[in-house]
Amino acid sequence: MSLSVYLTGKTKRVQCVCTQCGHKHTRKKTEEWYSASITHNLVPMAKKAGIYKPLWYPEKIGISKAGQLIGPLRKALALMKATPARFKKCNAKNGWGLYGDFVPWMERYLAACEEHHDANVKVSR
Repeated sequence: MSLSVYLTGKTKRVQCVCTQCGHKHTRKKTEEWYSASITHNLVPMAKKAGIYKPLWYPEKIGISKAGQLIGPLRKALALMKATPARFKKCNAKNGWGLYGDFVPWMERYLAACEEHHDANVKVSR
């Protein structure tokens, strides 16, 4: 089980041709600028860092745009980097969900949010 995050742009109509019958039709296609997944085993660490709701349930706290995640991600990263031992205590015993994986994952997500601050935030849990 994992959390998947997506930064998406405009939905536009594209023209397609069926390979079976040759019929032309249109369908909606959403531009995807960024996507990444991370294990649910990181929930305890995310909660300790105060980033659980912004990452797992952004829609429940009014986050719909990537720019709204920049502040919470920066704050959590600063806290986690300042006191790594505190967060490493939350490492999953099975090795799936480690501080050493979560911090770089959040750094990449932050960089994507900064680059695409007007993108729509979507998550799959």
